[in-house]
Amino acid sequence: MNSAATTRRKPQITITQLDHEKLSRLAQSVATRSPDISEELLGELDRARIVTEARLPKDVVRMGSSLSYSTDTGEVRQVTLVFPAEADIAAGKISILTPIGTALIGLARGQSMEWEARDGRVRRLKVESVEAGPSDTPLQRAS
Repeated sequence: MNSAATTRRKPQITITQLDHEKLSRLAQSVATRSPDISEELLGELDRARIVTEARLPKDVVRMGSSLSYSTDTGEVRQVTLVFPAEADIAAGKISILTPIGTALIGLARGQSMEWEARDGRVRRLKVESVEAGPSDTPLQRAS
């Protein structure tokens, strides 16, 4: 993906070793049917600082985190970042395999990030608050 969004400087992100391993496998498993999504997620994982569970700050978005973010359009949303099988936009559960899900992973409260929406527009979000996700949810064990 050679869009303007991928060439802009991105903020430092932090991911646990467990999330990194699971998300790497997930990205590789969708590479054939969704190469752009796979490439974007793998790119985020490649640039992430990987830490143990104990060293991940509580205000960093991880799999299972519930969070609030605002966008450059003034919208504020409350969501939970989940694996694809649990995604339910009506319930505020956003898949990691969406452009916004990939943009959110590893960001800390107060950090901003640009991402390319599915309609091709470059958008900006800011993480307003984060509730730490469970360190090993049943969904993560099943992934």
